[in-house]
Amino acid sequence: MQNKKTLYWRLCCGAMVVLSVLTFTPLVIPAGRYEPMLAGVPLTLWAGIAIAVAMVALTLVGTYVHPDSGE
Repeated sequence: MQNKKTLYWRLCCGAMVVLSVLTFTPLVIPAGRYEPMLAGVPLTLWAGIAIAVAMVALTLVGTYVHPDSGE
C-alpha cells in the first residue's frame, strides 16, 4: 500500500507543477485579449477558476495519499 501512496503522491505533485506552469502560459492568459466570453465572463477567468478548483481537488487527494499519513 505504501508504494501506491508514494506513486499517487508523486502524481499529485507533478500535476500541481503542471497546473502551476499552465496558469501563466498563453493558453490561459492570452496577450491583449479578453474574448471569447462565456456567460459574460472572459474565458481566461473561467480557465483560472477551473485550474484553482483542480488545485484544491489535488490538495484534497494529496492529504489522503501522502506517504506519511496515518493509515
